[in-house]
Amino acid sequence: MTLPETAPPAPDPDLLPTATPARTRAAVRELLRPQRALAATGFGLLIVSTSVGLATQPLLGRVVDLVTGHRPPSALTAPVVALAAVAVVQGVTTALGMARVSRLGETALARLREQFVERALSLPLDRLERAGSGDLNSRVTRDVSRVAEAVRSALPELARSALSIVLTLVALAVLDWRFLLAALVAVPVQAHTARWYVRNAVPLYARERVATGAQQQQLLDSIGGAATVRALRLEAPHLRRVTERSRAAVDLTMRGVGLVLRFYARLHIAEFAGLAAVLATGFLLVRSGSASLGTATAAALYFHSLFGPVNTALVLLDDAQSATAALARLVGVVDELPAEERRVGEPDDSDAAVTVDAVSHAYLPGRPVLHDVHLTVHPGETVALVGTTGAGKSTLAKLVSGLHRPDAGRIEVGGAEPDEYGRSVALVTQEVHVFAGPLADDLRLARPDATDGELLEALTAVGALDWAEALPEGLATVVGDGGHRLTADRAQQLALARLWLADPPVAVLDEATAEAGSSGARLLESAARQVLKGRTAIVVAHRLGQAATADRVVVMREGRIVEEGRHEELLAAEGAYAELWHAWSAQRPASPDHSPAQEPPAPTDRSRP
Repeated sequence: MTLPETAPPAPDPDLLPTATPARTRAAVRELLRPQRALAATGFGLLIVSTSVGLATQPLLGRVVDLVTGHRPPSALTAPVVALAAVAVVQGVTTALGMARVSRLGETALARLREQFVERALSLPLDRLERAGSGDLNSRVTRDVSRVAEAVRSALPELARSALSIVLTLVALAVLDWRFLLAALVAVPVQAHTARWYVRNAVPLYARERVATGAQQQQLLDSIGGAATVRALRLEAPHLRRVTERSRAAVDLTMRGVGLVLRFYARLHIAEFAGLAAVLATGFLLVRSGSASLGTATAAALYFHSLFGPVNTALVLLDDAQSATAALARLVGVVDELPAEERRVGEPDDSDAAVTVDAVSHAYLPGRPVLHDVHLTVHPGETVALVGTTGAGKSTLAKLVSGLHRPDAGRIEVGGAEPDEYGRSVALVTQEVHVFAGPLADDLRLARPDATDGELLEALTAVGALDWAEALPEGLATVVGDGGHRLTADRAQQLALARLWLADPPVAVLDEATAEAGSSGARLLESAARQVLKGRTAIVVAHRLGQAATADRVVVMREGRIVEEGRHEELLAAEGAYAELWHAWSAQRPASPDHSPAQEPPAPTDRSRP
């Protein structure tokens, strides 16, 4: 079945930015500026190599003159030895020069990668969510690979080819200026070809990058939500979307292939015209006695030697344009304003109050999640947010944590707007990540200078010391992917230990014990209470037992706060919270371990252990 041709998807205005050509060139200059000495050495060696190599054609022409002049064989010794010396010197200088140019490119690429990763990790979460994981993923994988490939192969060859072209044309002029004029016959065709190709290739490759990002985004959405897709019988629509976006990407790729084929055909015309002009000029000069047969031979060899570097330089335009488009996407992310530069004011860690003033928020236009929310959390107070699914609890928690900025209203933590990378607020969710590597390194992500004793203290605080010491190599045990796999409750304990080490004045727990299961829930709730001592805390309570031990309970419904007060007060009021409590209590097993009476009281000593 033949699939219909589809137009590429329109660029998403929420995609991460792409740098302008001027900004991309400026970024390249900034990357190369610290390596000026290395660049001078590398290109200097390539100039020497190319200059020495240009002696080959005159030496071969000398051989032709000696043979046509019926000179004795011994006369050929000097040019042959000279040719061997040229080959050795050219080989050595070329190897040294190419190595240094490659090192120059790799060093600049390494700096660009570091800047890209640093900035990508510092972008606000809401910005990444709007762009979609496919856009960032395509930049991290395909674009970085394309630039790396160009740096390793295209950059050294392009530098060498450009030097060869310039110096060869100079050598033709030295032989006879008329040979140079003949060789320049090919230039208009080549220049027109290059300009035509660049004009068409730049937008084509840019559109191909966008289409590829859209394709990867659709694949990630469909594969990541495979269970939901199958449950709702949405396989056909998702397959159609994947097919459409894949077809759009393939269509643009095939257009690029056709562009390259037409590019090569025009280059062949230039080669034929130039070589014919040089041969005709040589014939006329030899017949008139203005040049020897050896000189004409050298000129023809010079022009023929231009085929390689000219074609290489022009063909590398394909790689250069593709790499430039990829580089512009990387530089666009590097130039994106990071979260810490978007902050307004600096938090006062001595004042750990949280103020939510008339906050409203919507993930999609016209579909608000929060409506005019007002809330004040006093320093050292633990507030539990409760409500049914979709009430807006997690959204409020994310706004307080600085992961999103409210559409309306203002949130202050310690007198300043929160940000997701500040030290004033730390967030622990039910979806925690165990980083691959030693357990100690995973813990030190929260405090890089933490001693082993402080790590053990943090593990003790969350009740994880016993199992951590029982690991095959203790704190040195590799956990995460490729290492020792931690259960859900242990991974959550690890996240709480990182929170303890980070020691923020304000902590937000977004259902941080919800994934542990009944067996580990009580342990995690106890660990959470221990970690929250001495801090201002907002707890999104999945189990209402957490709400019972909080200083204050805030009930949310449909994005609004409908009730707030202490656990006992709200139960006595027989309102929304009492309704939630009775429904939750009725679903719990009738076990003494689960009785609210068995819950430990809220801590009165809020000092740090």
